[in-house]
Amino acid sequence: MNAGTFGRLLPIQWFRDVPPVSRLHPVVAEKKDKLVALSKKIGIDVVITDGFRSSDAQDALYRQGRSEGGPIVTQVKGGESYHNYGLAIDFAIKTRAGKVIWDLKYDGNGNGEADWMEVVAIAKELGFSWGGDWKGFPDNPHLQMDFGYSIAELQRGWRPPDRISAVE
Repeated sequence: MNAGTFGRLLPIQWFRDVPPVSRLHPVVAEKKDKLVALSKKIGIDVVITDGFRSSDAQDALYRQGRSEGGPIVTQVKGGESYHNYGLAIDFAIKTRAGKVIWDLKYDGNGNGEADWMEVVAIAKELGFSWGGDWKGFPDNPHLQMDFGYSIAELQRGWRPPDRISAVE
């Protein structure tokens, strides 16, 4: 374990103030815009359905399907999602008729490939990881950039710098 990783075991609040996260990380926001633009170029209209999400909003989603009606849509409470740190987005696809869908097989651009998987491929090229690759609870609309930070490190106040040369 290197000194940088070891250092992230301690809460950063012990050393300096940590402002609360209230927006998408600048790199994630930039890559989100590129994802939408690159998808548009191949005839796919991507809709970003969620980005930064407060811990309160995350807790409300967690209650869904448990203490409140509806299907279970998340396995994590507030502070346990990359959305809470501005490092994740969710997306859907808008059909030519203007309907927003989450259909993994829809081929609206008519090229013989599922639009969803075309968007996922673009996202991965941009540096996102895809929740659909998760084994325990696949989350097909979810894309994230963790920049090597675990949820535990983020909970301790550690944050990736605003510019990450490895992803630019």
